Amino acid sequence: MEGMQAYGAGKAGGTFDPVTFFQQPQTILRVVSWLFSIVIFGCIANEGYINRPKEVEEYCIFNRNQNACNYGVFMGSMAFLCCMAFLALDVYFPQISSVKDRKKAVLADIGVSAFWSFMWFVGFCFLANQWQVTKLEDNPLREGGDAARAAITFSFFSIFTWAGQSFLGFQRYKLGADSALFSQDYTDPSQDAAGAPYTSFGGDDLESPGGGGGQSNSDGAFDGTGGYQRQDY
Repeated sequence: MEGMQAYGAGKAGGTFDPVTFFQQPQTILRVVSWLFSIVIFGCIANEGYINRPKEVEEYCIFNRNQNACNYGVFMGSMAFLCCMAFLALDVYFPQISSVKDRKKAVLADIGVSAFWSFMWFVGFCFLANQWQVTKLEDNPLREGGDAARAAITFSFFSIFTWAGQSFLGFQRYKLGADSALFSQDYTDPSQDAAGAPYTSFGGDDLESPGGGGGQSNSDGAFDGTGGYQRQDY
């Protein structure tokens, strides 16, 4: 029964095993993507804004383009929340009994992961381009250079971690549903038992030891032919 699964998870109602959960490739990729988003967000938010020695106002380290820093901060924070949401869904996924709901969850995983992979590709190209055209006089002290390069590097790595999640989701989708364990319209077994028609213990055609039916015995007992027999004391 271990190999019989629906969309990558067994029959609903099983116990949650944290060790097995965190050893799954999909969970590992989600955690790695979650860490990458923290690094990108932290690098840009903490060291992504600098100013010239004679200026007070701070500008984005990426060619003084505020949109570049805003894009990185927004993507990092949203990717962080998205990873958390899908990790929670992965924990709850084995408890979903409906195959239709599991299918929707897997399709959402494929679409969202592919979307984030594309967005990180755009972000990597955007940040790398703005860093390449950054002028030396805008940052003569070369402050925040390591943070900027780290944000670009982890944006590049995020492309493949999210693409890997989309690929694993597609593999789960191809697994489909096992008809031996699941149905398209799942019904709780307790509800089936409650809704089943009541069957009496003694059937209508229950026969007496003598071979006659219960109705004939009843008629013979109450037809009055036996009469009253007097008992002598």
